[in-house]
Amino acid sequence: MSTENESNGKNMFLFWGCFVALIATAFGFQARFFLVGTWQDLFQLTETQKGEIIGAGLWPFAISIILFSLVIDKIGYGKAMIFAFVCHVIQALMLWFANGYGMLYWGSIIGALGNGTIEAVINPVVATMFAKKKTKWLAILHAGWPGGLVIAGLLFMVVGSANDAGNYQNWQLLAALTLLPVIVYAVMLFKKEFPVNERVKAGISFKEMLQEPGILGWAVAVTLVVLELGRVLISPDNESATLIKIVAIVVLIVPYALYVKALGNLMYFFLLLVMTLLATTELGIDGWSRELMEASFKDSSLDPALVLIYTSLIMMILRFFAGPITHKLPPLNLLAVSALVAAIGVYALGAAGTFGMIFVAATIYGFGKTFFWPATLGFVSERFPRGGAMTINMIAGIGMLSVGTIGAPWLGFVQDKNIGEQAQEANLDVLQAEEQKFVGLISYPAIDDAKQQSLSEEDKKKLSDMQGSAKNNALKTAASLPIAMLICYLILIFYFKSRGGYKPIELDVGDDAEAQES
Repeated sequence: MSTENESNGKNMFLFWGCFVALIATAFGFQARFFLVGTWQDLFQLTETQKGEIIGAGLWPFAISIILFSLVIDKIGYGKAMIFAFVCHVIQALMLWFANGYGMLYWGSIIGALGNGTIEAVINPVVATMFAKKKTKWLAILHAGWPGGLVIAGLLFMVVGSANDAGNYQNWQLLAALTLLPVIVYAVMLFKKEFPVNERVKAGISFKEMLQEPGILGWAVAVTLVVLELGRVLISPDNESATLIKIVAIVVLIVPYALYVKALGNLMYFFLLLVMTLLATTELGIDGWSRELMEASFKDSSLDPALVLIYTSLIMMILRFFAGPITHKLPPLNLLAVSALVAAIGVYALGAAGTFGMIFVAATIYGFGKTFFWPATLGFVSERFPRGGAMTINMIAGIGMLSVGTIGAPWLGFVQDKNIGEQAQEANLDVLQAEEQKFVGLISYPAIDDAKQQSLSEEDKKKLSDMQGSAKNNALKTAASLPIAMLICYLILIFYFKSRGGYKPIELDVGDDAEAQES
């Protein structure tokens, strides 16, 4: 199968199957986005618990995408897709039958494992099929994500039947609808032939692949996974919790280190750290946007979900027409421009005082975040092709992992902390007796639902205003993330400029690729 022939029918059918699979991952994300407010009222969730459910739909992605990257060239892409299909079916069932925080949390985790498996397949497959135009075709592929958000969002709004409080009475139907694209990608991709990864064709060994991310990259992934699993599985009252986490990190890192005997590429390590900021700027804010926009939409009959649908539509259109843009701008330049525009858009969303200004700000934000993900994957696949599926998938996994473990809960924490501090200043008796902890370390005051219900109407109005103010402040605070990204990208741009300019690294893989059967 030629990697040069973009019009090859087999390549394109496989590409569109991968595209639909990415749409399926967006459906699950959109379901949580639409329903987290409904679940809060049904199951008495705190703002931080809502953030944890949103995060649970993201961070397990890293576990499956990284683990499958280790073995996917051996087991085959088809078997990985079967695993993803099973995960997506289980997720839909658990969300349908949810009776509280536990099922919502674990159902989201299982769905995220399926999402990670999807990307463990589609990123290296597309990068291999279109080896000469990776950034362009990865951008078009990742139009499937915002495209799925738009399709699911409009579908959910039509069939959701939200009441005056913004809650969905038939929320279980929305959970079931997440299966629609799952069935389509199963039909398109099961028992199909996939190309052999360019790393394999070039004769680069498994050990050499692991040496690209090296000990440093692996350490970042392991640390984030252990911290989140430790939070989930270990009681905060356990005095040995910290020791257990340290031991787990050491046990997972040392064998890898002894095998690869390489720290890894320092630029790749730097990009992993930047990816934590990028993922929260895009996915963390996307996951919270309906909640964060509620205060601005309270006097409107429109659903704040329109903001995410609108920005996703912008992303989908721009990514479909990525060819001319990626032709003129190298990945790093595109990322730097995107970070600047996104910073302006995020801050403007927090400062917007009118309905019209919200959509002006959302337009800026939508343009800014469009190329974050595909340009990063394109840069990694161009500069670190020796890492094969591992380098391109690990950076995507770190992004999802960081926003799931830190980013999305952090946005909830910023709100809870701000609301609690305002309530204390106003002497409102509405806080829980014991403070909660963010990532098990930072204490913050949280609202007690029972006390909130017993407030006078005047005090309820005060608290509502505080909550709206906290949501706007959270967006303004989040604008610091793309600003930090911009600085990092400028450092890399000047680095390449000092060395004669940016150039992709190409592997000698020959003209033809074998087909890998599922």
